[in-house]
Amino acid sequence: MSLPPEKASELKQLIHQQLSKMDVHGRIREILAETIREELAPDQQHLSTEDLIKALRRRGIIDDVMKELNFVTDSVEQELPSSPKQPICFDRQSTLKKTNIDPTRRYLYLQVLGGKAFLEHLQEPEPLPGQVCSTFTLCLHYRNQRFRSKPVPCACEPDFHDGFLLEVHRESLGDGTRMADSTTMLSISDPIHMVLIKTDIFGETTLVASYFLEWRSVLGSENGVTSLTVELMGVGTESKVSVGILNIKLEMYPPLNQTLSQEVVNTQLALERQKTAEKERLFLVYAKQWWREYLQIRPSHNSRLVKIFAQDENGINRPVCSYVKPLRAGRLLDTPRQAARFVNVLGYERAPVIGGGGKQEQWCTLLAFLCRNKGDCEDHANLLCSLLLGYGLEAFVCVGTKAKGVPHAWVMTCGTDGTITFWESLTGHRYIHKPTNPDEPPVAEQPKPLYPYRTIGCVFNHQMFLGNCQPSDAVETCVFDLNDESKWKPMSEEAIKSVCAPGATTSLPPFPPLCASTIDASVTSNEIEMQLRLLVSEHRKISFL
Repeated sequence: MSLPPEKASELKQLIHQQLSKMDVHGRIREILAETIREELAPDQQHLSTEDLIKALRRRGIIDDVMKELNFVTDSVEQELPSSPKQPICFDRQSTLKKTNIDPTRRYLYLQVLGGKAFLEHLQEPEPLPGQVCSTFTLCLHYRNQRFRSKPVPCACEPDFHDGFLLEVHRESLGDGTRMADSTTMLSISDPIHMVLIKTDIFGETTLVASYFLEWRSVLGSENGVTSLTVELMGVGTESKVSVGILNIKLEMYPPLNQTLSQEVVNTQLALERQKTAEKERLFLVYAKQWWREYLQIRPSHNSRLVKIFAQDENGINRPVCSYVKPLRAGRLLDTPRQAARFVNVLGYERAPVIGGGGKQEQWCTLLAFLCRNKGDCEDHANLLCSLLLGYGLEAFVCVGTKAKGVPHAWVMTCGTDGTITFWESLTGHRYIHKPTNPDEPPVAEQPKPLYPYRTIGCVFNHQMFLGNCQPSDAVETCVFDLNDESKWKPMSEEAIKSVCAPGATTSLPPFPPLCASTIDASVTSNEIEMQLRLLVSEHRKISFL
């Protein structure tokens, strides 16, 4: 088999590293010195190559090297497929990686020990070695830490065997370097968000399940170890249907010096649920009152797209303000325009609908959107707005319609000079908004707006929600003076903060951080260049150029 120059040099480098790891050169020098001392005759001036090879073979050095090199070349061939890397082949089981832990910090070790009752895949045969097949991947997020399992073949009992080491810590000042005790950990209400993704043989991803794991039951378990059976429910219209079960083991590291009683843990969880339910009830009462006042301004407001609540992938109604939060990209995305480009390359896919009818509403949580790598226009708009807020811009998600009355969501930023800019999250395009006054006689023909938006019902971010109460909801005549309550009816910021601020309720899904790409840009660019060269050469041969 002939390899490209880059692959050949990479293979040579791996062989050289393996020889260095085995210290082959040092062993050869030792055998050479021993052979000269024991076997070289006094009248012989030098040792021939054949004599040295015989000595190496006699001591088993050559056999050891060949065994190691065969293993290296086998692994290299597996890492260098000639086809794209999207489909997954399974030839051998891999072992868990070892990692070093800080003995001064507290960790939660979560193990996924297989799955069962994934009945949708009951009839699927077990994949043969090397066969391309559909896979399951489990993604986790806990307190700004993200993890991803190894892909496993889709089956009725998928062979999940992964371990994740989650650091448990307080985020308040002075507590970051202190090991958390049982009482402190009981007050940390953040759940572990688990998202199950299916990838088919063509590389297309599907969101299978989204689950929030309450991990604090381990604090009341003997020796800080407990086993759980987690039932995963479907998403969207299938949110009440079980898709499978995961066997999970939780263990605290270092072991707890003092465990809490299970009664104390259950009481704390019940109090948190009760407190969350009361906050959500009060906000619902306030939202109903706000809506009645909004309709009293003008009865036609009933037909405007004023979106106060939206269903997530689990069918749970959440305030739309909870889908947005300032998200700092660090050095991954240098500018807001790069952020817009990043969001627009994520795939666009409307929520699937079983049967006919209108559009299925599904606003995904951020982790589900990022792991699936595609989503609806609302998912794109929420992510872009969060990123723009992270850059310090005054950004809002706009809910309205585009051509032919199709519901749509996009992003708006308000400049310090009053400039209103629309950001289309699906394309990365930006538009400057210049309102026209319909009451003034046209001195000259007004230019047609370049943006595709027709009407706007409301705007919101993580702190504000405003309903459009102007006589017309047409975007081209809309005035975006958000401080003018005669044009925009605001919700109470305190009411929004009571259910949407970080840590306000235990039901609020935490926001995951962005992760750097796992793709080596230089290696990938070289591979693409080599493939393009081969394609150009083949084209020239076919065309007799």
